[in-house]
Amino acid sequence: MTNVAAYLRAYDDQLRTDAEVRAADSVETHGPLRLATFAGGHGFVTYRDLGEEAATAESVAELVRFAHDYFASRDDVVDVEWKTRAHDSAPGLHDALVNSGFVPDDSESVMIGALEALTENDPAAELAEAGIIIRRITTEAEVRAMSAMAAIAFEEDEDTDRLDEMIEELSGDSGVEFWVAEADGVIVSAGRLEPVADTDVVGIWGGATLHEYRGRGIYRALTAARARAALAAGKRFVHSDSTEFSRPILERSGLVKVTETTPYIWER
Repeated sequence: MTNVAAYLRAYDDQLRTDAEVRAADSVETHGPLRLATFAGGHGFVTYRDLGEEAATAESVAELVRFAHDYFASRDDVVDVEWKTRAHDSAPGLHDALVNSGFVPDDSESVMIGALEALTENDPAAELAEAGIIIRRITTEAEVRAMSAMAAIAFEEDEDTDRLDEMIEELSGDSGVEFWVAEADGVIVSAGRLEPVADTDVVGIWGGATLHEYRGRGIYRALTAARARAALAAGKRFVHSDSTEFSRPILERSGLVKVTETTPYIWER
């Protein structure tokens, strides 16, 4: 329990900051809220807290109304995500969001732990013998192929706005890395490594594996490769918002669930 409390404190103090909106085109603040707009007209609302013990249903509802009106008044914004966390003191938040037209999406587990744990029991050598190679990609063509594969794996339309952001990150100074698993030269799994500036933390995101390649340890090998890269860059801890597909794998590698996050989506 001590580790969970310490990790949760680090999550709140180090990650719920400007680091969350570093790639935004613009960021406005209103009280505790950060109101960010990303490429393609995607709005995003985050915060360290909503007033903790002093928060009331009325104060929370006022913040939700302000955020809704702020983005709704901008013709360039097509949708907005309000990122909630289960451990926050936020009375009435669900009702306030729903009343303003936000719809809850699937919840994810916020996982945090030591990077070293992710490098243990790495199946990369066994996978290589089976013809599956783990490597970092660095070209636009490779990132485009990775994005197309992820859309198939998640059974959804490709997010072209996010693809454009990833291509920009290739030549930027954010430190973001893209890693894939290939079978016979074809990308079958992929994930990102995103260091959080001025912290000891790195994020592992975007884990996607084609259905027919799941259950072979590929995601675990990709995670181990990214963890070693992060350790080499001087990071100590890792965090990830994980689906129920990846959460058990990360738990077996020593990460712990510190809270849940649920996105509430408003669409114009």
